[in-house]
Amino acid sequence: MPVKIRLTRQGRKKNPFYHIVIADSRAPRDGKYIERIGYYNPCTNPATIELDFDRALDWLKKGAQPTDICRSLLSKEGVLIKKHLLEGVKKGAFSEEDAESRFQAWLKEKQAKQKAEKDKITKNKTADAKKRLEAESKIREEKAKAFAEKQAELEKKKKEAETEAEETVAAEPVASTKIKTTQPEKQILEAPEAEAKVEEKAEAQVEEKEPLTEEKAETAEDKAAEPADEQKVGSKAEAVAGEETAEAEQPETPAGAEDKETPEAPEAETKVEGKAEDSTQAAKEEKPEEKIKEEQSAGSAKKEPEESEELEKPENKE
Repeated sequence: MPVKIRLTRQGRKKNPFYHIVIADSRAPRDGKYIERIGYYNPCTNPATIELDFDRALDWLKKGAQPTDICRSLLSKEGVLIKKHLLEGVKKGAFSEEDAESRFQAWLKEKQAKQKAEKDKITKNKTADAKKRLEAESKIREEKAKAFAEKQAELEKKKKEAETEAEETVAAEPVASTKIKTTQPEKQILEAPEAEAKVEEKAEAQVEEKEPLTEEKAETAEDKAAEPADEQKVGSKAEAVAGEETAEAEQPETPAGAEDKETPEAPEAETKVEGKAEDSTQAAKEEKPEEKIKEEQSAGSAKKEPEESEELEKPENKE
């Protein structure tokens, strides 16, 4: 049966890891294998190869056929060159010592190349890191410069504002010093002036109130007199209304009955007169003295013509 040197995939998704195995060509890729002789990791830079040199050479001598990727890996490790030199020794082209010296020279050259490649990779890495740092430092410097400019502008504006405030304070009049005084000091300074102003206001109010009180007294007397007049008029109207009602209440008598009812007439007249006197007395008590005198003088003037009429009546009868 043909035997092959090939790779079996291990590892997770997008992170492969391969084993170098000796397996039957009819077996699946990740199936059963005969022997594992190393591994290969392509994810590192440079790729890592770990190989059992003697076992790989032995399987090649037995006739195992490597795949393309495994052939390149074996050539990098020097397995194929070693097999070629051993075949030359068998044919008698050169001795084993010459084959070993040639193999060691190739191995040193290969190691130097690998070292140079590794150094190159590391240099590239360091150069990239340095470039990145320089770019970041430039960006940081630009940001710091912009921040410093902003700070300088703010400080400049602040200084300008302070100078403007000082100029305004210097340009203010002396009255501004009074504003700065405390409230107790103001009260102490303004107390005598305030007392003098209060006294002047009180005197002015007293002078204004004196004439007003006289006028108010006169208006009060007039108001008190008005209800008294109204009461007089009301009492007179009540007396007249009482007389009218009394006359209306008297029944009409025939001519023969006049002599019988004559003695009662004087009594009704006396009652009406009594009511009128009572009303006049009540009005007199309410009226002031001056108005009572006026009414008395008016009453005396009315009585004189009445007496003259009474004197004239008996003369006419005679």
